[in-house]
Amino acid sequence: MKQLNNPWINILGYNCFACAPSNPIGLKMKFFLDGEDVVSIFPLQKNYQGWIDTLHGGIQATLLDEICAWKLIHLLGTSGVTSKMEVRYRRPIMTTWPYILIKAELVEQRRNIVIMKATITSPEGELCSYAECTYYSFPPEKAREMGFAPCETFGEDLTLDEAIEISIK
Repeated sequence: MKQLNNPWINILGYNCFACAPSNPIGLKMKFFLDGEDVVSIFPLQKNYQGWIDTLHGGIQATLLDEICAWKLIHLLGTSGVTSKMEVRYRRPIMTTWPYILIKAELVEQRRNIVIMKATITSPEGELCSYAECTYYSFPPEKAREMGFAPCETFGEDLTLDEAIEISIK
């Protein structure tokens, strides 16, 4: 597993709620490439709960949508917009857990329509929620004009435990 760089960190105005590391109220997601999968390990916090000690469903949907967007960026070297997203919540995610694991995979691509599947699993590997996301992908030239850049891996190969440690700090 290798960490993916965030190519927008130094762009003026970049303040994504899901992945900008400088957004004071954001989720500050970090991403890794594990084989063909784009993965994020999200440390849980009480300030993202809905009910007591339970991760808010809207936060879960945001995490699922963002992991799919990063898969699109990494896999196709472009970006796009979510045109449809269907989320299924299978079991509560407890904010008392240390982290959750989020993964995205490509399901289908037809011209500029890309369908992704994303999952959130507990630290024990139990499926908690999942989504199917449909994206309208931009031509790569249009994405570059909009400031999108490819995400590259960097650093040493990491174990899951090392990636968890990087994500939690």
